[in-house]
Amino acid sequence: MSTRKPTLEKISPEFGSSILVKKHKDDAFEVGVKPFWHFHPEIELVYVNKGKGTRHIGSHLSYFNNSQLLLIGSNLPHNGFTDRLTVNGSETIVQFRSEFLGENFFDIPEMDGINKLFERAKNGILFGVKTKKKIGQKIEKLSEKEGFKKILILLEILHGLAKSDDYTVLNADGFAFEAEPQDSAKIDIVFKHINKNFQEHISLDEISDKVSMTVPAFCRYFKKVTGKTFTKLVNEYRVVHATKLLSESQMSITDISFECGFNNFSHFNKLFKEFTGKSASKYRSELKLMVQ
Repeated sequence: MSTRKPTLEKISPEFGSSILVKKHKDDAFEVGVKPFWHFHPEIELVYVNKGKGTRHIGSHLSYFNNSQLLLIGSNLPHNGFTDRLTVNGSETIVQFRSEFLGENFFDIPEMDGINKLFERAKNGILFGVKTKKKIGQKIEKLSEKEGFKKILILLEILHGLAKSDDYTVLNADGFAFEAEPQDSAKIDIVFKHINKNFQEHISLDEISDKVSMTVPAFCRYFKKVTGKTFTKLVNEYRVVHATKLLSESQMSITDISFECGFNNFSHFNKLFKEFTGKSASKYRSELKLMVQ
């Protein structure tokens, strides 16, 4: 996708429907579809069943393996989610505006829980295993439903998510990630460059030049838009890639650190612990226990 195009995504549901439901199966999803940094006024519900990838939502960055259930609020920037769908894997995306049932529908007392859910979703919500098992299949079935039935099932899903206490708010540090279309286009260029070159050193001169800014102006701008410094984001990106390699490869931890662009093993260890709360070796041994 050209980096010159604005990345405010325009979403058009089918004729006669207020909700857009997209379902991708197996690796067919990947052909011609590249994740890009985008946002839209619609709320987005994402259920990945048997897939792996990087979740990048607002200022949050992490790696998932197997499945995930997310609710992303209106205008919260995010990247596409699936690196790879495994055999029999699928990804279902449901997009709708908060006022799709009328301006004040969710303001009535009976909808208070869902209203609060939409408020929390402005920071991105990741649901746990219990909720995924309970609600995942309902989300997948939405693509087969039409009209009134589709609305009813979506309300049931939202009601279930609103009642769940099994969730994590992804941008919980209180940083409000507000995007402007021109910011989104610039940040997309930056993220694509990181994605392509994170295994090498990326200088501030090089990245500032990519978006036609001076280094000081770029540093101020990047911190304002993402809530973190460019160096911190690149290091987080590298650590996220390391979590992927720790779970999917047999490489030694030293080799993984160099593969992810760190040229100093103790620096990698320090940053890995800062980012994940544990050392790389502990992270890998806990993963093995989970698999067993």
